[in-house]
Amino acid sequence: MALRSMPWASMSILSLFGVGAASSPCTEGTFSSLNLSNIDILSLNVTAARNYATGASLSSGTTSAPVGQMPSTVDICIVSLQYTHPGQNDIVNTYIGLPLNDSNWNSRFLMDGGGGWVAGGLDEIIAPVASGYSSSSTDGGHNSTASTADWGFVSEGNTNWPALWDFSSVALGEAAVLGKLATEIYFGSPPKYSYWNGCSTGGRQGHMMAQRFPTYFDGIVGGSPAINWDKFQLAEFWPAFLAQLLDTQPPACLLDAFTDAAIDACDLLDGVKDDIISLPGQCHFGASSIVGQTVNCSDPDGQIAITDKMAELVQGMWDGPRSLEDQFEWYGLGYDADLTALLTTTCTSVDNCTVTPFSISADWARIFLARNSSFSIQGLTRQDFDDLYRESVDQYASVIGTRNLDLTEYKLAGGKMISWHGMQDELIPTNGTVDYYSRVMELDPSVADYYRFFLAPGVEHCEGGNGFDPNDYVFETLRAWVENSTVPDTLEATAVAVAGSNSSSTRTAYLCPYPKIFTYVGGDPNDAASFSCA
Repeated sequence: MALRSMPWASMSILSLFGVGAASSPCTEGTFSSLNLSNIDILSLNVTAARNYATGASLSSGTTSAPVGQMPSTVDICIVSLQYTHPGQNDIVNTYIGLPLNDSNWNSRFLMDGGGGWVAGGLDEIIAPVASGYSSSSTDGGHNSTASTADWGFVSEGNTNWPALWDFSSVALGEAAVLGKLATEIYFGSPPKYSYWNGCSTGGRQGHMMAQRFPTYFDGIVGGSPAINWDKFQLAEFWPAFLAQLLDTQPPACLLDAFTDAAIDACDLLDGVKDDIISLPGQCHFGASSIVGQTVNCSDPDGQIAITDKMAELVQGMWDGPRSLEDQFEWYGLGYDADLTALLTTTCTSVDNCTVTPFSISADWARIFLARNSSFSIQGLTRQDFDDLYRESVDQYASVIGTRNLDLTEYKLAGGKMISWHGMQDELIPTNGTVDYYSRVMELDPSVADYYRFFLAPGVEHCEGGNGFDPNDYVFETLRAWVENSTVPDTLEATAVAVAGSNSSSTRTAYLCPYPKIFTYVGGDPNDAASFSCA
């Protein structure tokens, strides 16, 4: 289902390019006609690489195959295109990977997503090809090593809109089309199935594909998705802003003390002692309850007493940003999420620390909202924060917000999507994804027929933590849904075992499609049968 109603392909690609044989050579001549009607190709490079290193250190949370299952090398045909959109003064690099030998191609196409400000690149095509897929990726119109100011500004004070459009959606759709065109040129037939797999920015990109390019992919995995970008970026900026507003800069050990206290108070609400808060809606721990306690720190060494301002800061991180009029703006972090990810402090002593805002949210505020490379968090007022929030929503919701609720076209195209989100996510508030999916459900009560969402207790951003991580299973679960109509009523996941009742270091259970709740029903907590979906 490779090229369902693509705007640039109104006729058979084989007839368009005169391709017939299945095993074309990996040369520039083979791909000389690879193009789209809305771009100007600046360069085309084709390389036949044997024993190309796959980079086995790649995180399983951001690739299409578990690292342990990936070969150390792969024979690959790499097609690199550089192009521009006439009149926009942009430069986009797209990378296409094809199994060098057609016998190694599984007749499928797969794109892996990016992360942070990185839309993708050469690395993102390697794991799919090593797993038998053809693939493509894009740098989204900017070099991954460039500073955000280098590509986000046309000039000081002026947003580089074409570059942001490229990063947000345009270059992604083009990479998909170019990758599928190249696949058919090289192998002589289009992919039988096409997939997207991503987390964080890659999860946002997957949702963008379903919303804006609904015919491009038969199946999409969109983990911990950076949707609601225009809102959650300010939620990520909120901790550093609030610390500045309250004039309190706590060391990491103090923030950890609040997290530990919340876990102690709410861990057993689900009946299992495992350092996971599985039922946050039942947790009513207040940060102010430990004011006055003393925390012993080792880095740096010393003791520090918890103050009212420190508690107000942490409570604000849990509650999320509120306006000057105390109106809800966005969601906060979970009680068991690591607070130090968004509130990094550098300390010479326990009572002399400096706050560093999270880099991506700071770039968003500085480059795209204030449009001032010298912008500083120092001295910002609540009114200033509200102004930044309104600017973000007003200017960028339609560009990169990625929260269109109407997935009708994706449903009609027969697509399937699985989204999941770790409940211990320390960067992107989990409730933002819950909010989006709940609103889609309201609009389309049949959404579970083609789009399912799973909450993963105890899992950090995209992976990590003690909780139930579905990374090793989610992509194959999606494939089974697409290719075999195997509906994912649950999603297998692996967690750290509960000590004392299991000889293995891990335990397995099955996550529940929202709005069902992953529930301990009694028995051995290391036994999957001890959990059900309520």
